[in-house]
Amino acid sequence: MLQVLVNRKAIEADGICSFELHASNGELLPSFTAGAHVDVHLPSGVVRQYSLCNPPQERHRYLIGVLKDPLSRGGSQAMHEQVEQGQTLQISEPRNLFPLAAEAEKHVLIAGGIGITPMMAMAFELERQGADFELHYCFRSRNRAAFLDSLENATFAHRLRLHDDSSEVPSKLDASALLQRPQAGWHIYVCGPGGFMDHILTTAAAAGWPEEHVHREFFAAAPIDHDGDQAFEVELARSGKVMQIPADRSVFEVLDEAGIEIETSCEQGICGSCITRVLKGTPDHRDQFMTDAEHARNDQFTPCCSRAKTPRLVLDL
Repeated sequence: MLQVLVNRKAIEADGICSFELHASNGELLPSFTAGAHVDVHLPSGVVRQYSLCNPPQERHRYLIGVLKDPLSRGGSQAMHEQVEQGQTLQISEPRNLFPLAAEAEKHVLIAGGIGITPMMAMAFELERQGADFELHYCFRSRNRAAFLDSLENATFAHRLRLHDDSSEVPSKLDASALLQRPQAGWHIYVCGPGGFMDHILTTAAAAGWPEEHVHREFFAAAPIDHDGDQAFEVELARSGKVMQIPADRSVFEVLDEAGIEIETSCEQGICGSCITRVLKGTPDHRDQFMTDAEHARNDQFTPCCSRAKTPRLVLDL
């Protein structure tokens, strides 16, 4: 855990604040790579993940952007209303579940709304590397688009494409045209609201883009229907212990209560930090982190939200 000082809090757009975090002891912060996020531990006990959006070579600060979500589960609202400049916070060290593909010949970054945050760090890093890339930023109106000044004045501004839905001159992203056919060596990265991401991902899949060339990061999980949930068992392969998972509880909750540690972060199936190997049985995948091909292999699952299609799962724990 790191203790950081909120050195600056600023309004970046309607409903979006940025927070510049410095180490409380004045030392350099741990290094990070483009696409990384930190877990922010709020005073209420709530933990939320926010992407780092400043250039990765910076060690004196972390910069995050937070959208105040009207459907907030307590995180974004607390960040906006309770966290102030001069306050100290506890955060995790950065970790990256949305990295740049080192083998890519060209990177196509597609951001919707607050999804611009990890893309900014990617753009800074790709520009530093001299890599080939383009950044598409889609938003409903300029007053709701965060970090526009920084983006338009960045050294990579010539690679920036703004898609303003409210503009008199049509500028809405034509995903079908952009992704009309897979390009050898190209990799796509997408982040933003669920509907926006579904549109981009569906368009890419329909055009034949390989799953391994399409990278995504969700900020929130899609609603899950729990009406048909059933109880099942998990067996811990290393001890042989069998545990009952009630219909109204997750595997993570039951194992955590029993003192069995599984790394977790989002608890929604969007970050991938809790992925656990499955040795026997068939998971009922409910995460949005793994690809369809990874789901089809049924050799791992996310215990924070996924369940079982078979009476028992044997886990590599």
